[in-house]
Amino acid sequence: MSKTLYAPEYRRLIEWLKSSRIEQGLTMRELAKRLEVPHSYVGKIEQCERKLDVLEFVKYCNKLGLAPNMGLLMLSE
Repeated sequence: MSKTLYAPEYRRLIEWLKSSRIEQGLTMRELAKRLEVPHSYVGKIEQCERKLDVLEFVKYCNKLGLAPNMGLLMLSE
């Protein structure tokens, strides 16, 4: 089984998060401040250098005002 970090589905999920951030006009630094993490954390997530676990994904979605289930539904399509 290959690492999920490199799976096309994971990359699609991260692209959804990144696009949502950009559409809202948020910088990586602004999102990082909401998440209470260094801005490099957001950069590593968006570059697929670091994987989000489920709890981090939910928090990330909440800080962007997204419903986590929408991201998961997107993966099942």
